[in-house]
Amino acid sequence: MSRIGKKPVAVPSGVTVVVTGSNVLVKGPKGELSIEHLPEVTVKVEEGKVTVDRINDSKDAMARHGLTRQLINNMVVGVNEGFVKKLEIIGVGYKAQPKGKLLVLNLGFSHPINFNVPEGVTVEQDPENKNIIVISGINKQMVGQVASDIRSYRPPEPYKGKGIKYVGEHIERKAGKTAGAKAA
Repeated sequence: MSRIGKKPVAVPSGVTVVVTGSNVLVKGPKGELSIEHLPEVTVKVEEGKVTVDRINDSKDAMARHGLTRQLINNMVVGVNEGFVKKLEIIGVGYKAQPKGKLLVLNLGFSHPINFNVPEGVTVEQDPENKNIIVISGINKQMVGQVASDIRSYRPPEPYKGKGIKYVGEHIERKAGKTAGAKAA
């Protein structure tokens, strides 16, 4: 039995969940999201809670029980509060400049990188620290994917730590070459 799948999803005030057939629609103050749930599970809304039950005890149904519950929970949290990822740019001359739906990245290459920000996601600079990029939106998967795509242009390197990293991410540092050690 899935421990996550058994937990009901609490629906806060201001958020509505509508289940029609295999479609689950969640509306809230920040927007609306929907998914098609899989046929191995059933979704019910009752008394301010969403419950997910599986049809049988097959391996596929057990695997998708917790997945469907967590996807619905992420939609409820997203339309109510939203999701945020922060990236930190470290390096001399490395910078990012949001320009509407375009993010211009200067990361030590011979050319700037123009990253098109998808619909439903906003990218802006932190007002206190110009080296931090704040990525926010209501879809958790999309926010995480945009953050991962931006980070992939220049992942942090282990010697000096230059590159793009998540705020709070620990980079394991390596020692460089030692001077004066001669091979005989």
